[in-house]
Amino acid sequence: MNSAARLRMTMLIGAIALMAGLTLWGMQDSWRRIAQLERKLTASQLGSFRLAEEFQQRLLPLGNLLLRYTARRNPTTWTQFQEASVQLDQWIDQQTLKHTTPRELDLYHQLNAAYDDYLVAAAQVQTNGQPAGISTEVFAQLEQVERHEDRLRQIAVQLAGMHREAEALFLADANHTLANLRVFLFIGVVLLLALVAVLGVILYRDLIAPLRRKLVQSEVLLEKQEKLATLGTLAAGIAHEIRNPLTSIKARLYMLGKRVATDAASTADTGVISSEIGRLERIVQDVLHFARPSEPQLKIVRADAPLCEVASLMGSTLEQGRVQLALEDGPELHVSIDTTLIKQVLINLVRNAAEAIEGQGSVTLRVRVGHAKLHGKSSNVAILEVTDTGKGIPPEVEKRLFDPFFTTKEAGTGLGLSIAARIVEKHGGALEYQTQPGHGTTFGIVLPVVPAPATASSIPPT
Repeated sequence: MNSAARLRMTMLIGAIALMAGLTLWGMQDSWRRIAQLERKLTASQLGSFRLAEEFQQRLLPLGNLLLRYTARRNPTTWTQFQEASVQLDQWIDQQTLKHTTPRELDLYHQLNAAYDDYLVAAAQVQTNGQPAGISTEVFAQLEQVERHEDRLRQIAVQLAGMHREAEALFLADANHTLANLRVFLFIGVVLLLALVAVLGVILYRDLIAPLRRKLVQSEVLLEKQEKLATLGTLAAGIAHEIRNPLTSIKARLYMLGKRVATDAASTADTGVISSEIGRLERIVQDVLHFARPSEPQLKIVRADAPLCEVASLMGSTLEQGRVQLALEDGPELHVSIDTTLIKQVLINLVRNAAEAIEGQGSVTLRVRVGHAKLHGKSSNVAILEVTDTGKGIPPEVEKRLFDPFFTTKEAGTGLGLSIAARIVEKHGGALEYQTQPGHGTTFGIVLPVVPAPATASSIPPT
């Protein structure tokens, strides 16, 4: 995994951890708020929602006792009234201590004051010195008591309304908290799933997919190498068996040539036979090079050194065929190569380029710096390019371009590019190409750049 992929992975994992942390924090905060609401919703709080009804139930017996006392003037009834009034007064004081909000305290203070007035009015009924029964004066005092009792009921109704509002606010707050928790959890889960999906995509793209591609490439390469090894062994055996008879034929032809030296027709025939024997020998040599490629004797040189030698060697020959060979200046790079083998590859590429040109054209040699992945590792590379202005490579030919013994030439063996590719691979590089039908082709020998030796000269080779 490269550094960019590791950075993306780290950032994504960090985002997932952050999102998970925020989700947990949101859940904890919501549970805390719910716990606070639960603490508010105690048994006494729930009881306070029924306080007005309870107060009225406690107040009603007092009124009945007062009426009974007025009608009969029974001291026992008055004693019962006093005991019930003290109990109600204590109950009101207890309820006052349980509530601390300003509005609640204000109503309870009003309730206390109204209750005191109620008791004062009731005491006037007891101390008025009237006989049993309802006189005009007693009736007026009872009306005064009833007004205070109505005032108490009004305050109780206000308390009930306040408690209903508190209950509604409590339920609204609880519902709001639960709704927020549901939304937060939903968003958190969706975001976590999205981040996990993105993580899966990145893992597949940056880890699994490259490994699958490498596995497929390795399997293809292994299969190709096995085929090439089998084909090379077979080709080497056939070439060896062909070389021995060719040697005998060539010796007998030499002796025959001496005998018919005076016969012009026979001499021409022996010349044709000798030429064909030479072509067979070249084919055998190509097959042997393909079957048993030479191990490169590596040496650090300027990357443009083999290009300069090939340009000097083949320039005049190509000009005779109306093809101009040009060498462009490039950066000063160093590579570790076997100069002889790389020159062999370049000569083959230049020859193919010249043959792809119909009429006049040009072949350009250059070296440039690049960055490529060789054997699974990214590195700086020097690319030795051979560019022609020919007709390009047809798509149907591209598919088999590097197949052994595949050729589009009448006299070709189909081993030139196969041998070239194997030579470059033995240098730790790769042979690449780009083509555009009707505009030409560029072949590039991609080689890893190495540091310049201490004795390297900065003057380019000639």
